[in-house]
Amino acid sequence: MKKLLTLIMIFCVTLSMTACTEKEADKTNGSESPLALLNTVWDSYDEDERFAAAGGDFSEENSNMEGPGTYSIEDAAALDAALGFPAAAIDKIDSAASLMHMMNGNNFTCGIYHVMDAADMADVTSALESNIQSRQWMCGFPEKLLIMTVGEYVVGAFGSEELLGTFQSKLTAAYPNAETVCYDPIS
Repeated sequence: MKKLLTLIMIFCVTLSMTACTEKEADKTNGSESPLALLNTVWDSYDEDERFAAAGGDFSEENSNMEGPGTYSIEDAAALDAALGFPAAAIDKIDSAASLMHMMNGNNFTCGIYHVMDAADMADVTSALESNIQSRQWMCGFPEKLLIMTVGEYVVGAFGSEELLGTFQSKLTAAYPNAETVCYDPIS
């Protein structure tokens, strides 16, 4: 009986350690979800670094008036209008999340997108950069465009250089495998 109990305990401990290791590996690789990734970054902000922010789309289930939220990809035109994600590339992603400055989206707007096929990463980042750079701006002009990748995720953000710099630092600290594709002035 003792041998059976010992084997069960060893199995449970091993299973528990495996689950924790897989969860940590997922975080390192960015294999969570756009919302989980964005929440991880937002949660790392100190209180004095935070700004009034909301996330998600305008649906009751996705809207979050206190931080990041899920953004539905069902309406490609809305995703383009709000976050700058090109409607023509909508078939390359299967989920998204957002965070926006509540006072002025041109101060900070961020979208994170899960790209279904790694072979499409360069096309998605290029299309996102082109789409945001070609926009007509109203009510202020964002200073910078930041595009990064984290595993199978593309992060697109635009806004003030100060807010984007903090975001980039927090993202890189949370996900060491994050790579900056572009950090350029909005032209």
